[in-house]
Amino acid sequence: MPALALAAESAPGLATQTTLTAETHDQAGRTQATVAISVLGEDGQPAKGVVSISDQGTPLAGAALNAQGQASVVLDLPAGAHSLTAVYAGDTTHLASRSSAALVRAQVSSTPNFAISAAPTTLTLTAGQSGTVVASVTPQNSSGLTAPMFVTLSCSGLPDQSACTFTPENVEILPNATVAVTSSMVITTQKASSVVAARPSSNDISWAFLLPGALGLGGLAWGSRRRAWLNRLSLLALVGVVAMLGTTACNARYNYFNHGPPTNPATPAGTYTVTVTAQSSNGVTAITNSTTMALTVQ
Repeated sequence: MPALALAAESAPGLATQTTLTAETHDQAGRTQATVAISVLGEDGQPAKGVVSISDQGTPLAGAALNAQGQASVVLDLPAGAHSLTAVYAGDTTHLASRSSAALVRAQVSSTPNFAISAAPTTLTLTAGQSGTVVASVTPQNSSGLTAPMFVTLSCSGLPDQSACTFTPENVEILPNATVAVTSSMVITTQKASSVVAARPSSNDISWAFLLPGALGLGGLAWGSRRRAWLNRLSLLALVGVVAMLGTTACNARYNYFNHGPPTNPATPAGTYTVTVTAQSSNGVTAITNSTTMALTVQ
């Protein structure tokens, strides 16, 4: 039995098969490719994890596989021929695999434009860690520019309790420029608080409700045996006591300053497809291009 257990632990993962199909369409003087990826294990079951897409060895994008072992990515392609390949990174039970190349061609355009890419296309962080991704904006047909083109970067698709920042957030493309301009994208995740905030005891809460009621009943009983002006005085005192209690132990601000803030939740573990978007506008028309990367939070 021990020998069999050891053999099971050291057995290799399941082999996988990765397939990629690409469909292109022209839009506003540029070519976009919708890339569909599927990864199945040799047992016919969908694989989990991330895939990266490259063009003749150059990384373009990354994505997280869904429950069906599939991912879909839209790529903005520069003019010319392209050979797109998907690489599955593997996981604890599946081996890595590579798809066959899909050949596509993008149309030639003279309209000033740009392409956006991110490196690395996959990033793994433990909750509480931060990671850096380089976003590159590559000019296309910049000879048609008569003034600098300013491009604003942003991201979406991050999990809760995480954020991204760009340095710089805006990059500039000069006329006739051919070299990519870059921005540092920092993804920050959050670790759960290790200190548990103190909470009022059940006795404190009970007194907060019982004390005003007891005072109220006592005041009414006492006031019924006294003159009217004493009755009004006791009622006024009761209102004052209740107001004081409401601004102290039963008040949320009081509880915060005296018992501390609640604990911070951690960034949820999982694999996410993060979209990095680059947008430019001349006041009349806007150009928006995007790429994706896969973020895994442990």
